[in-house]
Amino acid sequence: MNTELLDSLTRFSSPNVFNPWSSRDEKDCTGLGADGRKRRLLQHFDCNPIMILVGEAPGYQGCRFSGVPYTSERLILSGRIPRITESGRLTTRKLSFSEPSATVVWGMLDDLGIGDRVVMWNAFAWHPHEPGNPYSNRAPSRAELAAGLPILCGVMAHFAGVPVVPVGRKAEETLMALEVKAMPWVRHPSRSGAALFREELRARFVS
Repeated sequence: MNTELLDSLTRFSSPNVFNPWSSRDEKDCTGLGADGRKRRLLQHFDCNPIMILVGEAPGYQGCRFSGVPYTSERLILSGRIPRITESGRLTTRKLSFSEPSATVVWGMLDDLGIGDRVVMWNAFAWHPHEPGNPYSNRAPSRAELAAGLPILCGVMAHFAGVPVVPVGRKAEETLMALEVKAMPWVRHPSRSGAALFREELRARFVS
């Protein structure tokens, strides 16, 4: 990720949206807030991937604190995330944050043996939450998705030529708006979709 793209990502601000790469959360461990998330994102992007998974938006149990899409604090502490070198807690929460979808995604990438060659991103880069409840998730609005298109476009350009797999219909629709040629979308692993996600991602990789 180049400096200009990272700066644009960091500058973004919108009501009821948390920017992991510029804002501090009250649960952040001292010294491990936005700067740590930017460092981990750059480590994640330090890759020549064979596939990019594009989801809808970050969640509060994952990217809000890790800085990496589909990646939770617990997965980082377990040492399962390629290129991420963090060894200590990211938050002051008694139990480290664990995101079910992140666990399913990385488990499947490990099963396929491609975890170290995949990059993850989102159609909307930042964490949208319900008003007054920062530890909640909501779908980004059409206006928010439109505001985030330049960042998504920049990431796609950074990894030009790499096969893109949308995770969910919203990701597919947003990529279509950018005229990004993507593979058929796969089911999002949330809401009882884990088995179908695994089946469909395996089919995309094998094909």
